[in-house]
Amino acid sequence: MPMLRRTGVVVLTATLVAAGGASAAQAQSSQTSGENKAIAKPMVAKRGWNKAQFRCLERLWARESGWNHRAGNGSGAYGIPQALPGHKMASSGRDWRTNPRTQIAWGLAYIKGRYGSPCRAWAHFQSHHWY
Repeated sequence: MPMLRRTGVVVLTATLVAAGGASAAQAQSSQTSGENKAIAKPMVAKRGWNKAQFRCLERLWARESGWNHRAGNGSGAYGIPQALPGHKMASSGRDWRTNPRTQIAWGLAYIKGRYGSPCRAWAHFQSHHWY
């Protein structure tokens, strides 16, 4: 019998697939989403935004990218905040394509400059379906 590696992703994937649920890619994405939210939480607090603001940010970026730092779309938007074009995030770091921290830093600065807060950005998104 071959030896299986048991990691959280493999066990989670096996559980979800056996239950008729998510694929391996979705399980990996879910893990990445949680990790990226954990990176964002103290960055949001450092800006002086409270838990309600973080909940708005969670909703906004869940709709935009699923909190996936490698998410892209056909229009050229990229990353967690779906910057358009994606290379705008280079102003926050050369590693903008692969580093969720760089993308989050850029996205928070964008939200602050354009909307003032994540809840105001979320409200705009809800009425216009973009932010």
